[in-house]
Amino acid sequence: MSRLPPVLSRHDLPQAELLAARLDGEVYPVADCFCPIDEIEQSSHRGAALAALIPGRLIAEQLTAAWVLGATRAPPGHRQFCTDIGARIRPAGLVSVTVREVVIGPDEVQNCGGLSVTAPLRTVLDLARFTPRFTSDHYRVTAELMRLGRFGAEECLATLDRRRNLPGKRRALERIVDAAERAQPPLTRYTS
Repeated sequence: MSRLPPVLSRHDLPQAELLAARLDGEVYPVADCFCPIDEIEQSSHRGAALAALIPGRLIAEQLTAAWVLGATRAPPGHRQFCTDIGARIRPAGLVSVTVREVVIGPDEVQNCGGLSVTAPLRTVLDLARFTPRFTSDHYRVTAELMRLGRFGAEECLATLDRRRNLPGKRRALERIVDAAERAQPPLTRYTS
């Protein structure tokens, strides 16, 4: 007896069968794909779900990367991807997707289920630099990415300092420091 793949897309089964399996409680949704109920959702499942639907040279970034990495529970409604400036890819037909051309190093990308995703440090820097309105959710996601990546504000600041003429650098520094401070538990005063 063959086992189902950990992530099912419309390439594996017709959409009607996937939706029927969901109604029967045999699968649960992950992005626009489905996982069998005996699979515990991980970053590899979230990555594979997106990889089944997008061109291979795209890299998940910002809130999309945060979701794949496990820093948010739900995928963003508008997905954000980037591509290396040298890749020269122009994906057509993708709905609710933004694609930016960026300069990105191999150490700033990791693989999750066949999908290239910006590493936690790069994701934090991009979120802090490019999010127009930083909400309490953005601060929480930033702090969670720092926890998952096992780095602090100091590493973020050092990385930003190594890069010259970076737009949004000052604002990013303030947001990252604020996110790190918000993540710290409040101090408790003990008196005797």
